[in-house]
Amino acid sequence: MRAAGCFGVDAVLYTGERYDRAAPFAAPFNTDTQDAACRIPLTWVASLPEAAPENAKLVCVELVEGAIPLPEFQHPDCAFYIFGPEDGTLRQRVIDGADAVVFIPTSGCLNLAATVNVVLYDRMAKSPHAVISDELIRQSRDANNRLKIKKSCVQ
Repeated sequence: MRAAGCFGVDAVLYTGERYDRAAPFAAPFNTDTQDAACRIPLTWVASLPEAAPENAKLVCVELVEGAIPLPEFQHPDCAFYIFGPEDGTLRQRVIDGADAVVFIPTSGCLNLAATVNVVLYDRMAKSPHAVISDELIRQSRDANNRLKIKKSCVQ
C-alpha cells in the first residue's frame, strides 16, 4: 500500500488468503507510513483478470520466457498490472490473456513488494506527466529531513 500511495495507484486488488491471514500480525509493524490504505481501496477479488476495468490493458509482471524487458516496455495509459506471487507463478491462462507480459531483468527474482515498486517507478519515470521538482521533495519527505544541497556541491 505504501508503493500504491507513493506512485498514485487508484486501487489495489488481491486474490488468495495470504493477505487476510497475515494482516492481523502486520498491524504493529505497519510500513504504510502515509496511510494510503485510508485513501486507496484494497479489495479481495476471486479473479484479477475478471476484475480489470474494461478499458484497461492487462499487463502481467512475471519471469516468463519471451516477456518484454521492463526497460523496453511502454506502459499503456490505462493499465491493470497483475504481479506474480512470492512463491509461485501466474497461471498460463492469465499470461495467455494478457495484453503484455513484462519482466524485470535481474539475476534472481525480486520479492513482490520490490517488484511493485520497480514497475511503478518505471511507469512514473517514463510518463510525460511526471512531476519532478523541489516542491515534490518538500511534500514527500518526513519531518526529520530538511536537507538541501549546498550550491558549491551542485554540478
